[in-house]
Amino acid sequence: MSEPVSPSVGMAVIHLFGHPAADFDGEAVVAAVKNAQSQGVQVVSVSMLGHKSDLAFMAVSSDMRELRSFQTALQHAGVFIGDSYVSLTEVSEYAANVPEEMRNARLYPQLPPAGKNAWCFYPMSKKRDPECNWFTLPFEKRSELMMEHGKSGRTFAGRILQLVTASAGFDDFEWGVTLFGVHADDLKDVVYTMRFDEASAKYADFGSFYVGIVTPVEELVKLV
Repeated sequence: MSEPVSPSVGMAVIHLFGHPAADFDGEAVVAAVKNAQSQGVQVVSVSMLGHKSDLAFMAVSSDMRELRSFQTALQHAGVFIGDSYVSLTEVSEYAANVPEEMRNARLYPQLPPAGKNAWCFYPMSKKRDPECNWFTLPFEKRSELMMEHGKSGRTFAGRILQLVTASAGFDDFEWGVTLFGVHADDLKDVVYTMRFDEASAKYADFGSFYVGIVTPVEELVKLV
């Protein structure tokens, strides 16, 4: 067997967005999820809303090879993957001194969180425009802006669980943001509120948003 490929700290994450192909086999999809979980992969299955995707899987593992095996199993089960996102869990440089419990929750999340079945994913980057370049700001200024941004996010404690994963060098944007909410409008409210922070309003670029409902895989395959 090939050696595992793992981050030195944290875990690897893949988001897979798909549609049922002509050879879609629901039982094989369920088996793919169960087999991945038996290998220690955390899998979140999501029933998607809108035309972008019918079903999605968020998978988290310490070994990227396990994520590749899971992706292959889904494809062999007749899932056409139309979009994807690859990233790593991280503790950002602006949160280096957070308590150990918070640090571990970011690096080694336990998913999905109970009672939060409204789900959203979107990628984002910081701007590099000549007049508005995040990366030319002094570290102290960036830290100040991120503290303000984090303060806004903490007002949604209990309503939202947010996992920000790093994708510089892995995908088209620099971070992926996954939200789990108690209610559907919690997703809307947190994104709307935090966009007014200067770190977001002035310096952020966003990709496409994907929205769905965390759903047991046995139920998911019947919906599609």
